[in-house]
Amino acid sequence: MHDLLRARLMRHIEALPEAQVYQALDFVEFLSSKYARDALREPGAFQKFSELLEDKMRGQGLAFGTIKGALGVMGTAGRMVSGITEAGRTVIREVENVITPRDDEPAPPQLPGPSRDAGGDRREAAG
Repeated sequence: MHDLLRARLMRHIEALPEAQVYQALDFVEFLSSKYARDALREPGAFQKFSELLEDKMRGQGLAFGTIKGALGVMGTAGRMVSGITEAGRTVIREVENVITPRDDEPAPPQLPGPSRDAGGDRREAAG
């Protein structure tokens, strides 16, 4: 789908009342199940959970304001989880960079070990 069509669809969807947005979603899901040429992108675990929660709330006939509020909280939680996940990935990359030296970089300097005096006893290195 090209950007202009995506923007046009969004403009029309954003102008609809909440109830009709859900009707549009149902219709798009129906069309997708019937005519989609490619497999749908599988949503992440958190997105899938949120969608199932939304469908269940709609099925129970909860007010749109209640659904919107609950999904707003879920969206905030999803962004937090995403941020934490990205921070974890960054830490892992940094640790990997420290553990796995690159071929083009010289080895890091080693700390001097204890030295021995003339009698064979260990003494601390000067420093």
